[in-house]
Amino acid sequence: MAAFTDLEVWKKSRTLRNSITELVKSFPAEEKYRLTDQIIRSSRSIGNNIAEGHGRFHYIDASKFLVTARGSASETMDHLIIAEDNKFISKENSEQLQKDCDEIMRMINGYTAYLRKQAEK
Repeated sequence: MAAFTDLEVWKKSRTLRNSITELVKSFPAEEKYRLTDQIIRSSRSIGNNIAEGHGRFHYIDASKFLVTARGSASETMDHLIIAEDNKFISKENSEQLQKDCDEIMRMINGYTAYLRKQAEK
């Protein structure tokens, strides 16, 4: 079995997480324990849950973590919209990162479907 670090969806979530980490460095200091903390945590949660799900033995266990990862990607999108609305980031930057979140969610859906088919064998 391959490592979770070999999964394309995990690699994509890692890239997003690193982009978010760089992005928040420009946020106002008063947002450190508000939006900055929340968006970092939600973006980290995507890859964390993909990794944990990969480490589970059964499809049902793994799928629970993948559902959480997908939810964290949605949460990250909402934080990006908040950052855009508050003029912390540009519309273009927000839209690109939201597209990345959307792509990760589609990849998670595909990975979940793959695991389901493997479980049916």
